[in-house]
Amino acid sequence: MLCLFALSSLLAYQGLGLCISTKYSGPTARTWEDASELADAFVAQLNLTEKVAMVTGNIAGVCDGNINAIALLNFSGLCLHDGPAGIRVADKATLFPAGVTVASTWDRDLMYARAFAMGQEFREKGAHILLGPVSGPLGRHPLGGRNWEGFGVDPYLAGIAMEATVRGHQDAGVQAVSKHYIGNEQETHRMNSVSNGVDIPAISSNIDDRTLHELYLWPFANAVKAGTSSVMCSYNRLNITYTCEHDQALNGILKGELGFQGYIMSDWFATHSGVKSIKAGLDMNMPGVLDSASAALALTMPFDEVPSYFGGNLTTAVQNGTLDVSRLDNMVKRVITPYFYLGQDQDFPTIDPTNIYLYYLGYGISIDTSSIPVARDVRRDHATLVREIAAAGTVLLKNEKSILPIRNVSNVAVFGNGAPDTTDGLYFMNDPNDSDRPLGANIGALAIGGGSGAGRASDLVSPLRAIRDRGFKDGFRTQYITNNDVLAEGNFLTIFPIPDICLVFLKTYALEGWDRPSFENDWNSSLVVKNVAGFCGANKTVVVANSAGVNTLPWNEEAAAIVAAHYPGEQSGNSIVDILWGDRNPSGHLTYTIPKNESDYDIPIVNVTDAEAMNWDAWQSNFTEGLFTDYRHFDRYNTTPLYPFGHGLSYTTFNISSSLIITQLDRKLSSLPTSKEPISPGGRPDLWRVISNVTTTVSNTGIVAGAVVPQLYVSLPIFPGGTPDGTPKKVLRGFEKVILYPGQSTAVKFSLMRRDLSYWSVEDQEWVIPNGTMQIQVGLSSADLKAHNCLGVSRTYKSPSVASSRVKWGNVLYML
Repeated sequence: MLCLFALSSLLAYQGLGLCISTKYSGPTARTWEDASELADAFVAQLNLTEKVAMVTGNIAGVCDGNINAIALLNFSGLCLHDGPAGIRVADKATLFPAGVTVASTWDRDLMYARAFAMGQEFREKGAHILLGPVSGPLGRHPLGGRNWEGFGVDPYLAGIAMEATVRGHQDAGVQAVSKHYIGNEQETHRMNSVSNGVDIPAISSNIDDRTLHELYLWPFANAVKAGTSSVMCSYNRLNITYTCEHDQALNGILKGELGFQGYIMSDWFATHSGVKSIKAGLDMNMPGVLDSASAALALTMPFDEVPSYFGGNLTTAVQNGTLDVSRLDNMVKRVITPYFYLGQDQDFPTIDPTNIYLYYLGYGISIDTSSIPVARDVRRDHATLVREIAAAGTVLLKNEKSILPIRNVSNVAVFGNGAPDTTDGLYFMNDPNDSDRPLGANIGALAIGGGSGAGRASDLVSPLRAIRDRGFKDGFRTQYITNNDVLAEGNFLTIFPIPDICLVFLKTYALEGWDRPSFENDWNSSLVVKNVAGFCGANKTVVVANSAGVNTLPWNEEAAAIVAAHYPGEQSGNSIVDILWGDRNPSGHLTYTIPKNESDYDIPIVNVTDAEAMNWDAWQSNFTEGLFTDYRHFDRYNTTPLYPFGHGLSYTTFNISSSLIITQLDRKLSSLPTSKEPISPGGRPDLWRVISNVTTTVSNTGIVAGAVVPQLYVSLPIFPGGTPDGTPKKVLRGFEKVILYPGQSTAVKFSLMRRDLSYWSVEDQEWVIPNGTMQIQVGLSSADLKAHNCLGVSRTYKSPSVASSRVKWGNVLYML
């Protein structure tokens, strides 16, 4: 049983009483070895046609992805569902906070609790496979359209969140699919297109070996370590080759270096070949058909005749000897082993019968609606958890003269189109004619982004609704204008008398398939804030922003308080009222850097718009910045941000002792891992071994209880003797969330693993601990470091490298 607690008042810390069972109530868990034996027996009973069907999706099913049933073996098939914030197409299911929101809690328990609760709902709706979590994109581009689905720009933080989420999903009995592997950092031309019969390949993310390992691969290693059932390869190309047919990325790194035992699944229509992809490591083709143009054929043709890179082509390839059947057997075994491992062969719920109606109606396919069944309600008390996560993930950026929490008011005014109930419904289907500037619905609370990572809310509590409810309870009046056009005109004639406090709700929509066009919040936001501040007074203006992530805030000086509420899920209004009125003490911290100017970020989205776009090699994204993204970039150029990575205020104050105690557990470290243990999920076992502990003291110096997140950063020594050029000044390598009463102090311990103190050596093709002195710093953000100490590393010897058998990636950008 996992019990979560929150700050229920400003005077004391009391338990919220939120407890969820984290004991999987299904069949007895098996070991991986047990599941592997069952998988071998299962594969041995299949004929060639059945084996092919086990790795080829059937788009004609009732789930996002489908693997056909085999009745003779009592195999009911596999149901795959979006997505990372809840079941995207379902009735009576919970819309959870987005990845960026739960990451902003910096709370491992909440990360796990969200994942477990979500997994419960997927399982009870009959979904075997949950298409999440997300760590690609990592957030190289601050305007990336899908950044909000993941856990922020830092690989360490994202890795912790990936690990907690995979465990939570699978502890609930559903398979996790970690995605999108790898280099999927922009939406613009993420997929190939055809113009006048000419195929224009997708964007190629050209990433050097060290950057790939230390940034973009890092969170996937955590996911593999946690036992993720599947990894989804992405749409983009990696160093010219499509990721889903990239032998070094799939076989060499994922299955080889990381010891991944599950199956690699393609993103929908990300497969570009049959045998070539299979030999490169692809195990499952989704959604099965050749391309979107062939999808309609699946509704009218026999399954084995539907055009597919797998399907009938795979059958032929085995029959004519192009592909050895042993590789097909391995593919099927990888697919079916997690099914047995999680006990999905025992009393697994059937697929919710309303599923087919939602899919057909959502995609405009005709279906008889005269007798739609009642949906299976799987929500439990998950709304309470959603509310807690959304509040804990809310970041207080600014709070001049402690204007927050709100108290002793009789007249509250609410402004902005992000405040009221949505006028376009609870599930926004983006207007396809608005592709140049997809801002989402104009009027209404923004609880989640768009695309496959979105969700259908069965209920959505808007901020205005929650504030009015609070007003009825506390006895204050609520006035409002929620039309941004009216606010942009400066028309406040309907507001009287002048409010005690003015709350402005802004929003920034982001979705799959498009990158954001602007750093500022949407819907004329800057003019809205300027006009509200002019009417109410800047000292009485509070701005709340629901956004996908990075925004510029040109109105920063025109607001007394600023709150980043991200995408909070279905309890949007209740969670923000909890923060604004002080029922919850804010404890969220930024998972990205907010710049003073958009020019402070210098990585543009690649968008080729002229005739050159027709060239096969036009779409190239060269990751020449290497490891210098987000706060690492700001450190490199000594650029002062508006609000730094890791920043987050509280209604109390905290202090970190300047004393930092380092305990070295192994004083005879080799530069390279020396363990003779075989590769296990996550890579070399040595890399996950704790080699140093760091301890400091944190105190609550204020008058109310609160939660603080001390963060540990490591600075590796630079050559000669240390790391090569291109090493960041510091990188996050630890954090803990601690709850403290007023006047209370506690010791906080950080454990550093070998991988935390290593860099990826291109020469050795291995993680290397550098020789020299490492600086260890602990603080409350990347720019507010209070405690400092040094860790001296004198390597006793350089162990023999076992990397010689690996394919050397090298420092070159392009690899065919």
